[in-house]
Amino acid sequence: MHFFRRPASLALGPFSVWLSLPQLITWGSVFYTFSLLMTPLEAELGMSRAESSLAFSLALLAEGLMAYLIGRWIDHGHERWVMTLGSVWVGVGLLAHSQVQTVSGFYAVWVWLGLGLAATLYSPAFAVVTRRFGQDFRRAIITLTFLGGLASTVFIPLSSWWIALWGWRQALWALAALQLLLCAPLHAWLLQGAPEPVRQDEGQRERRVSLKAHLRQTPFWLLAAFSLLMMAVTSALPAHMIALLEEAKLPPAWVIAIPAAIGVIQVIGRFVLFVFERYWDVHTANRWIPMLIPSGLLVLIVFGLQALPAMVFVLLYGLGNGMNTIVKGTAMAQYVSREHVGQLNGLLGLPIALARAAAPLTMGVLWSPEHGYGMALWWLLLASLLATAALWMAQRQALKTKP
Repeated sequence: MHFFRRPASLALGPFSVWLSLPQLITWGSVFYTFSLLMTPLEAELGMSRAESSLAFSLALLAEGLMAYLIGRWIDHGHERWVMTLGSVWVGVGLLAHSQVQTVSGFYAVWVWLGLGLAATLYSPAFAVVTRRFGQDFRRAIITLTFLGGLASTVFIPLSSWWIALWGWRQALWALAALQLLLCAPLHAWLLQGAPEPVRQDEGQRERRVSLKAHLRQTPFWLLAAFSLLMMAVTSALPAHMIALLEEAKLPPAWVIAIPAAIGVIQVIGRFVLFVFERYWDVHTANRWIPMLIPSGLLVLIVFGLQALPAMVFVLLYGLGNGMNTIVKGTAMAQYVSREHVGQLNGLLGLPIALARAAAPLTMGVLWSPEHGYGMALWWLLLASLLATAALWMAQRQALKTKP
């Protein structure tokens, strides 16, 4: 099987670019395709919108439940099998989805897919490059997110075209083929030669104590608050973005075009960070990048839901969300522990899944016919400011204790 071997030491740039291709495909074929499947599945299986939406929430919960175990396996050097089998798992799930005939089968398939997402999306990929690239892991993560940020831009029109051309069942065959014939072999080829974990006979006890020690320190819990609150904000907004822009009285074409452009804006933000981060102090950048999101929300609150403020908000939100992915992906390694980053982030998997599932509902509850999204925007602003403050405090405490 010599033809299957990659070069022994693939450089940071090529490695991250290759690893980003399965990110593009998996985010696009599963996460962003769900919304396109809702309408035909509701018609075929007789579901309400609430019933179909439950499947996605179940997937998020399953992903969260699996996150710690996936992080632990990666920290112990099993990244190749984790991500390769994860891609196979997702591909099999998409094939099973094409055969769904009942609501219970629909729910079971999305629980299956959620378990696969835990092994294939950003969290495991970030843990992989953090273990492999030492002090350069932040640059590796920035590179990794370039293609991932375009997943909605590529796959919403592509999956929509396939569904219109072949029907939703046959479209899922094509999406499954991408997982089985491209993502799985690419992970198996790319992730050879994982760094060795600490030997159990000499260092395992110290590793366990070290991990527990991190959980007793304030920076971990402050970063947990940052991740949970910011994830709630960035999960609530996409589900209500169309309605929010409609309230701004934008033309219908703009209402569709602006959210579709968010993926491109996110990538632009990551590109700016990639080019200029060597000239910026990394800790200063970490402090101010999260402020872009509350700044955008403040524009809407102060100037109201009108065309120009809405476009400024989307620009600030897109740039902030794009670069904030880097901050969230690197903060635990920078301010708590690089050695245990997979497990530490994995511990947050279930709470983050609950936040992602609950936040859109909370925003919907806060909407009212009289005030529109006014109360919801204030809630989002408060949550994003508290998240930023938690990050600032975690950074300050971590840097103060470093030698």
